[in-house]
Amino acid sequence: MKLNLIGHSYKYAVEQIMLALFPGERPEYEDSQRLTAQATPHAQTAAQHEQGISAQAAPHAQTAQAHEQDPASAISAKSVLVHGGTYVQAITTIERSGEKSRGTARVNRSKLTDRLMTDRLLQRIVKQSFFRAAVTFISEPPVWGALTGIRPAKIAENALLSGASRKAAARVLVNEYYVSPERAHMCVDAAQSALAIKETVEVNDVAVYIGIPFCPTRCAYCSFVSNSVEKSFTLIEPFTETLLYEISEAAKAVREYGLRVISVYIGGGTPTSLPDANLEIIMRAVNDSFDLSSVREYTVEAGRPDTITRGKLEIIRTMGAGRVCVNPQSMSAEVLLAIGRKHTPEHVIDAVNEVRRFGFTLNMDVIAGLPEDSPGGFAFTLDTVLGCCPENVTVHTLSKKKGSRLMLDGTETPDGVAVARMLGYASDKLRSRNYAPYYLYRQKFTSGGFENTGWSLPGCECIYNVCMMEELCTVISLGGGGVTKLVTPGGRIERIFNAKYPREYIMHSDKVKDKFKRIREIAPVRM
Repeated sequence: MKLNLIGHSYKYAVEQIMLALFPGERPEYEDSQRLTAQATPHAQTAAQHEQGISAQAAPHAQTAQAHEQDPASAISAKSVLVHGGTYVQAITTIERSGEKSRGTARVNRSKLTDRLMTDRLLQRIVKQSFFRAAVTFISEPPVWGALTGIRPAKIAENALLSGASRKAAARVLVNEYYVSPERAHMCVDAAQSALAIKETVEVNDVAVYIGIPFCPTRCAYCSFVSNSVEKSFTLIEPFTETLLYEISEAAKAVREYGLRVISVYIGGGTPTSLPDANLEIIMRAVNDSFDLSSVREYTVEAGRPDTITRGKLEIIRTMGAGRVCVNPQSMSAEVLLAIGRKHTPEHVIDAVNEVRRFGFTLNMDVIAGLPEDSPGGFAFTLDTVLGCCPENVTVHTLSKKKGSRLMLDGTETPDGVAVARMLGYASDKLRSRNYAPYYLYRQKFTSGGFENTGWSLPGCECIYNVCMMEELCTVISLGGGGVTKLVTPGGRIERIFNAKYPREYIMHSDKVKDKFKRIREIAPVRM
């Protein structure tokens, strides 16, 4: 798509909405505009914070099907920003094959209070005007409308905080961002959950995340930073030693500034792919290093059913965890084979039964859009999972990630229409069983441009998931690929990244002290 930006250089914002609505297109600029856009990197930064949302492009499969472009049919868009006395107006004109469409949006200049807010609001109207111009060429608009960020519930949350009712908050999403009523309803549910938990979180509360980047095998859809235990067994001992050192340093920083740990989450990867001895050593170190007397929730991901044993569950329970994740993704043997899982649906049921014998709260994950799956097959998976009576069910949409075997092999997957049917079934079924969305987020390259949603029975919401996604408190992340989020009372967030791969994590253990030095510099701001 030929893009012409006049009066602004919000290249990133325009490309986001273009990719969401016309995923088959790629941006083209005049050389002068390309240079201008590159000279203003703050535009991208502001886009990543629009409405508190970290911006991501989310191609929409349904839209792609409706708008496969004729190579001979050029399409162009002109995006103009006009500063008037009272308002700043965004005007987008899209033209294809002689047909033109125009969309406008505006914001009162009085709301442009500082640089960040100015960029945020101006990019919002740029995207809104683009969407309004694009609907002429779209037979079925995406369910997320003009939104391109990963945290759409933030908009509903802000509306509720300003005194809006549930209906009014949903109307903001529907009327201003063209979100479907069902997704708007989900956002309001998630926003209410976040606000309820926010009221219980104090300024010095923190969550601790420990990343174990090992799995028994790598799933076909996965590009996550994890090493197969089969191929990297020799890394487990040095990884454990490095993690123990980081746990010790983290605990010192927490004690020094009187921070209170309210949630512990051991994820991955698959923590239960570790040998029993290593899992116990790590969990014992957590117990011995941190004061866990205020912990309200302690979760361990035992995501792969083929890694769950009675011995591991005994360790997890003895060490104080009360919540376990068992993530089958599918209950179809054909689908499990297609994604490279070595367990069977029967293994899932056996694992759940073992988890229940120990009295754990249970989360189960499923994925809509996996290869070899269908709406009927997905419905069977969800029904079987609900038969296990988990307190939480997380419904993911397949994300076609670069570097995954699924993408490298060009594996065929269900289209956006089929995925829409899967998610529609999930929403109806879960609501009928008294589950409600308590957090949701979007990723790049999901089938159909859809979302990932955590569903919970009343009172069973996962505190860590909400605090991490809605950035309600600082999250201190340890282990391979861990991303620490330092949240100040003013809402400023600073991220500190651990080395991603196990080998690099081990090799860069010398950087641990630098990391906690920075945490110590930030921590007093919170107090």
